[in-house]
Amino acid sequence: MRTLVVAFVAFAALTACSSGDEPSKAPSSSAAPKPAPSTNAAAASLDPCKLLPAEAVSKALFLDNLQAVPGPSQDNAANGGKARNCEYQHDGKAAGKLAVTRYEGKQGKPAEMVAAIKKAKPGAQDVPGFPDGAVYYVEGQKAATLVAGELVAGTPVLVNYTGPARMTPEQLAPLVKQALAVQ
Repeated sequence: MRTLVVAFVAFAALTACSSGDEPSKAPSSSAAPKPAPSTNAAAASLDPCKLLPAEAVSKALFLDNLQAVPGPSQDNAANGGKARNCEYQHDGKAAGKLAVTRYEGKQGKPAEMVAAIKKAKPGAQDVPGFPDGAVYYVEGQKAATLVAGELVAGTPVLVNYTGPARMTPEQLAPLVKQALAVQ
């Protein structure tokens, strides 16, 4: 079980840290509609831009004209993680990234996965208000990340938002909560 949790943590860390500085060339979709509550969770997590529209990120970052651009998929056969990303851009530059990773066919507990991430990230701190836990950490004074987990139809899911290092847990938490609410 420990090996499985470590594998989850490694993949989640790679997903959380892969925001990159180079903007994607995919077409923009800044007016992504908010899915109806009856949306199938598996289908919704295939398009994180629908889970967290650019308008919500614009409010958190105090920036106008953000665009939500679907990012590359990052699947990991070793741990079953299927990550889908949405990159938020302002004037062609990266402003943040939402990653939703589903571990289909796995029996991991989101709270254990989040605890393992906290243990693996120096300076990580718990963030209240998430039933299965959430952690916030800053890496290299370049990027702040808040990651939370939950079970969706029996499948462990990690959701994280990575933005500029100046973003606080209080700014990131509503973004992650909004994405989790649609799951």
